[in-house]
Amino acid sequence: MTHDEIRITGLALHAHLGVPDAERAQLQTVEADVIMRLRCSCDDLRDDLAGTIDYDAVARRLRALATERPRRLIETLAADIAACVLGEFGAAAVSVEIRKRILPGTDHVAARLHRNASF
Repeated sequence: MTHDEIRITGLALHAHLGVPDAERAQLQTVEADVIMRLRCSCDDLRDDLAGTIDYDAVARRLRALATERPRRLIETLAADIAACVLGEFGAAAVSVEIRKRILPGTDHVAARLHRNASF
């Protein structure tokens, strides 16, 4: 099994997030790191985009996904992103971290998850 991966780091996503209704009413920007494990080795790609994951298409899709509906938890957004990457882009596995700058006295809070595709 390959462990080659593509990483999108610091992807800005706009979403309605938050437990209080007032917080969720405001469009917020969160950052996402998305690590996608490829189903094949980079050595086997032969410099052909068709054999890999198109990170531009992933970024565009995740930006749209983030705005599709309000969510209370960043954990929910992370799970939705993971399901999307596995289901729509054919990754063998995905790790997602969502960072939100909300808690006073901290740089950010984060939720991180890892999911594997079911073959």
